[in-house]
Amino acid sequence: MKNQLKTVLLLALPASGKSEVRRFLDTHTKDECRDLFGMGETVQLDDYPYVHMMRRIDEELIAMEATPCFFEDPQKSFIDPRDWGTLVELLNEDYEDLKTSRQLSVENPASWLLDRYIRARKIVGATQNLAELAAGSRPRLEKALLEAAGKLLREKNDGIPATLDGKTVVIEFARGGKDGAKMPLEAPFGYDYSISQLSNDILKDATVLYIWVTPEQSREKNQQRADPNDPGSILHHGVPIHVMLNDYGCDDMAYLLERSGSPNSIKIRDYQVPTARFDNREDLTTFIRDPQDQWSKNDVEKLRVGLKKAFDNLKAD
Repeated sequence: MKNQLKTVLLLALPASGKSEVRRFLDTHTKDECRDLFGMGETVQLDDYPYVHMMRRIDEELIAMEATPCFFEDPQKSFIDPRDWGTLVELLNEDYEDLKTSRQLSVENPASWLLDRYIRARKIVGATQNLAELAAGSRPRLEKALLEAAGKLLREKNDGIPATLDGKTVVIEFARGGKDGAKMPLEAPFGYDYSISQLSNDILKDATVLYIWVTPEQSREKNQQRADPNDPGSILHHGVPIHVMLNDYGCDDMAYLLERSGSPNSIKIRDYQVPTARFDNREDLTTFIRDPQDQWSKNDVEKLRVGLKKAFDNLKAD
């Protein structure tokens, strides 16, 4: 009898098919998810909404003629790359809220969100330029962010179930390094660093489903999916080309698999994390972006077979 997967780290380069796989799994019944993929009802965590809000914060600061806090430029990378760790700390907080079924009620969601960034940055040793905003800047920034931060908080609370019993937590993020970088990637870049920053509560039950495309395919698919009218969308956001080349020009998953010392796993701290690669180099997922009534039976079956093969490598006895 196969046991249900408790935590799945859904990892891949941008636009590789992570969010499409999540949407596809959501179209299956509970019994189908259990029997085909070893999954319970899924609970989702994703660091992209926090990246989007980082860019929103910088946009508002620039509009206020203040210095941006997160990115070199609206189309470029982090000023301090340790913010890759900041994102992981935010996921750790979100997981703790899931585990304790903690619904948050705050008077000022914008202040709450800014404080979370400051606290997470402190943990990973990232710059504290956000904490050092001029006295008059923060109230103006909070006012500008209030609606978006409130939406993020509502969506966070809506995603917290009464219990995690019988559930599978899916945690989605993308990591990588500069195009042409040699292995191992230096911290804070790559999966080795970011996965190692996950809490023990996450890692002790974690498995990895890695969606495999080449960096070149990732860049092409990223360009195809980008909708400038919907930059906060999980399915349709676009990553700037500078970031694609400098932060996602390669990744270290193949390196971690080769060096793990155990087949179908990666070694992270003291954990041997079961890992499966879903081969999406021959695109099996893009059709998921279309309305479901337009999906062909052939496309659905090919994706189901490919995913089942990958999940079979993760299911524990």
